[in-house]
Amino acid sequence: MKIEKRILVTGAGGFIGHHLVRTLKEDGYWVRGADIKSSEFELSAADEFEVVDLRQYENCERVTREIDEVYNLAADMGGIGYITAYLADITRNNTLINAHMLEASRVNHVKKFLFSSSACVYAQHKQRSADVAPLCEEDAHPADPEPGYGWEKLFAEQMCKYYWKDHKLDTRIVRFHNVYGPLGTYSGGKEKAPAAISRKVALADHGQKIEIWGDGKQTRSFMYVTDCVEGLRRLMASDYREPLNLGTDELISIDNLVDLISGIAGKKLVKVHDQSKPQGVRGRNSDNTRLRQVLGWEPATTLAQGLVPTYRWIEAEVEKIKEPAAAPAA
Repeated sequence: MKIEKRILVTGAGGFIGHHLVRTLKEDGYWVRGADIKSSEFELSAADEFEVVDLRQYENCERVTREIDEVYNLAADMGGIGYITAYLADITRNNTLINAHMLEASRVNHVKKFLFSSSACVYAQHKQRSADVAPLCEEDAHPADPEPGYGWEKLFAEQMCKYYWKDHKLDTRIVRFHNVYGPLGTYSGGKEKAPAAISRKVALADHGQKIEIWGDGKQTRSFMYVTDCVEGLRRLMASDYREPLNLGTDELISIDNLVDLISGIAGKKLVKVHDQSKPQGVRGRNSDNTRLRQVLGWEPATTLAQGLVPTYRWIEAEVEKIKEPAAAPAA
């Protein structure tokens, strides 16, 4: 008789977690989702969904009971404007979540635990050029991560290693590089660049101005959400316990990202740069050498491919907001 694997996804009400739950269910697993909020745009596919505050240890212990594998995606996070504005809150919230989730997983004999880290752990002094060299996993040390969010992620990576060393909790560590796609946050201050720009383009008429944070020359690489989910699944199935990049090495400037999205929308817009706004490190790109070695795979969706469904989904959401309310019946 086949024993059904039971999986917990924390952060299941968020963007990546929602897509991961749906994929796990399609593959036949029993899934419990946990988050401080319900899924924002559509109902979760999880067998059980717990709305809980994972900063509280007793909640972590409850949601990890009778669980085989944990994908710990829960985090207080957002775009560059958000993570630079709330350093203390983000650091406290995420440190509590990660410490409690690791301990609860140990207590409840979870077999595998995946921690979602970030490219924000990488040394800032290695990201001062727009034409940045791709960042390999060793570039996180000597430590010089982004304040707040980067520091707490780097600390949690070490905690994962210690839980393996001291308690044999089988951990995985993935470093995300800018994930985008449909069903992601696109407004409110926590959205990432592709979603924020897609919203601005969708709201603008042909020929209008569009505000860009920074001078537009800062560069990033971006990964489509289905590739992200595939990478998570492959890493969890592997026996690799060291930190691993998960991203693309397709580097693009923010100005060129605006042009790409504007082209999808069929609009020509005037870029206005606001250099008083935060723009983060000058350049960041993923070195996928080890990803290919460890998983025999890397993300395949190009930015031009992934932005089409992303923009169309955000455009449709924006249109819903712009539609006037129906007049009351006479």
